[in-house]
Amino acid sequence: MTNRKIIYKPIAPEVEELAQEHGNQRESVLEILTELDRRGHLSTETIADTARALGIPAQQAYGMATFYSMLSLQPRQNVLRVCDGPVCWLKRASNQSSVNSDQLSVISEWAKKMPDTDWTVERTSCLGLCDRAPAVLVNDEQGGPVTPEEAAKVCEGWRGIPTDYSKPRKGEVRVMLAGAGKVDPDSIESALEQGGYDGLRSAIQMEPEEVIAEVKAAGLQGRGGAGFLAGVKWEICRKAPGKPKYIICNADESEPLIFKDRVLIDTNPHQILEGMAIAGYACGAREAWFYIRGEYEYQARRMEQAIKQAEERGFLGKNILDSNFFFQIHVHRGAGAYICGEETALIESLEGRRGEPRLRPPYPPTYGFRGRPTVVNNVETFAAVPHILRNGADWWQSRSSYAAPGTKLHMVMGHVKNPGLFEAPFGLTLRQVIDDFGGGMLPGSEFKCALTGGAAGTIVDEKMLDVPLDYASSRKGISLGAGAFLICDHSVSVVALLRELLRFFAAETCGKCVPCRVGTTRSFEILSRMTEGNGLTDDVPELKALSDNMLVASFCGLGQAVSIPMNSAMANFADEFAKAVQ
Repeated sequence: MTNRKIIYKPIAPEVEELAQEHGNQRESVLEILTELDRRGHLSTETIADTARALGIPAQQAYGMATFYSMLSLQPRQNVLRVCDGPVCWLKRASNQSSVNSDQLSVISEWAKKMPDTDWTVERTSCLGLCDRAPAVLVNDEQGGPVTPEEAAKVCEGWRGIPTDYSKPRKGEVRVMLAGAGKVDPDSIESALEQGGYDGLRSAIQMEPEEVIAEVKAAGLQGRGGAGFLAGVKWEICRKAPGKPKYIICNADESEPLIFKDRVLIDTNPHQILEGMAIAGYACGAREAWFYIRGEYEYQARRMEQAIKQAEERGFLGKNILDSNFFFQIHVHRGAGAYICGEETALIESLEGRRGEPRLRPPYPPTYGFRGRPTVVNNVETFAAVPHILRNGADWWQSRSSYAAPGTKLHMVMGHVKNPGLFEAPFGLTLRQVIDDFGGGMLPGSEFKCALTGGAAGTIVDEKMLDVPLDYASSRKGISLGAGAFLICDHSVSVVALLRELLRFFAAETCGKCVPCRVGTTRSFEILSRMTEGNGLTDDVPELKALSDNMLVASFCGLGQAVSIPMNSAMANFADEFAKAVQ
C-alpha cells in the first residue's frame, strides 16, 4: 500500500479574520457570508472555509449561501436589484398604460439601458420602498422612483426622491409619528428634547409586573398583522421557566405594500430602542437582537448609531439610569428572505441556519432563541410602548373612540391622489382610507378593487368600502393586517394582480413544505397562462383546490395565508376569472 500524506489547507486569512471579528460564533455565519459576498469573494472555497472557522458542517454554510436571495456564488462588482413587487408592477404598468403586462420584461429593459458593463441587473422581491415605486436597490443604496430611462443617472449616483412624512395629513392622530420632522433621527439629544426615554424612566420606577400590567391595561396589540396582545406575550415570557430570556425586534418587513417600520426607523429610532428596553426590563431579559432585512442597510446603520448613542448616555448597557438593570441590543442583518418575517424562521436565521419555520408549539415566549423564553414583537409595537409608559394606559385608550385602542400606521398606494403613510385610530373604513387620507381616486379613475392588509391580504370590491377595519374585520371579508392598502381602478385585471402576488410567493417560499413550494409555483403558472389569454376550463377549480390545500396543509402561517388573496379574489371577482378561461 502506498503511503499518502494528508495535506490540510489553511483557512483563507480573510475568512479567518472575519470569523475572529465575530468571536468565531456559529450564529455569525450569515454576517460573514454577507461580508464575503460584498467583497466579491463568496465561493464554494470561502463557504467551506467559513464552515471550518466556525466549526459547523460545510453543508450548513452552503445551505445558507444558497438560501438567501442577496447572496450569490457568482462574482459581481455592482448589483442593481429591480423590484418586481405588486406596487412597483402597478406603478410601472400604469405609466406604460398596460396594467396587465408581465413585469419581468422590465429587468431586461434595465439591463439594456445600463451604460456601464460592470453592473449586474437582477430582479428582487419587494424592497420595502413601496412609497418610492418603482424602486431599485443600488448595491446597498435605496432608490426610487426611478425608471430604466434614468439608468445613466443611477450609475452616476442619483437615487430618486425619498418621501417626506414630516407634515401630518388632515385627520391624522400622531403618536409614533409625532417626532417625524421634529426629531433628528441621528441625534439622541434631539430625541431627548421630545421626551425620549421618559417612558423608560417611568418603567424603571415600577416593578416589572406593574409594567406588564400597564401594557395589558392599554390593550396594545402586536402590529405585525395578527394583533396578539403584547402584554400577554410579555407575561408568558416572564413567567416561563428558564434563563436567560431574550427580546427580539422583528424589522424584517418583507411583505409587499408594507414599509411602515422603515419610516419609524428613519424618523425616530430611539423610541424603538426605548420600547425594547422597557420590554427587556418587564420580561427579565438582559439581551436583545434587532433583526433587520438585508435590503435596509441604511436603516441598520442608523440603528447601530442610535444604540451607540444610547449606551454612551446610559440608556442601554450596564446600570441603566443608575439602576441594576442591564440591557444590551445587537443589530443583526438578514440577507433577503420573506420567510424570516415569520418569528420562528427569524429565530432559526438568527441562530445561524436557513430561515425555515419551526413547528409550533412550543411558541417563542416559552421556547425561542437558543431554546430560551423569547419575546418577538415588530418595530411598530415596540415604538408604541414608550408612549404608554410615559402617558399611561388610559391615555393610550383615549387615542381611539373605536373598540380597538390606540393608533395604527396605515399605508395607502395605487390609484389615489396622495399615496403614502399616515397614522390614525382603528376603525377606519376603506372609503375613508381612500377619500380622507389618500385624497380620493386619481382623476379619471373609478374604484374597482383593493388589496388590503398586505400581499397576504384580501382582494375586495366596492361591497367592503364601508366596513370598519381592525384585526377582527377579516371575519367580515376584509383584512387590516399590517395596515396596507393597494387601491386599483378599472384598468387593473384582478387575475393579473393575483398573478403578481403569486409571483412573489413562488419566489419567496422557503421550500420546506410541498403544499407551499409546489402550490405557489403551480398557481403562478396557471395565472400566467390565464393573463396571456390561454386559460383552460379547469384552471379556476384547480386554483381553488391549490388554495384550499395550502390553507390546510402548509407548514407555517405564511404558506397558509397565500389562500387569503386567492380565495377572496376568486369569490369577489368570479366573473372576471370565468372570462379568463373562456
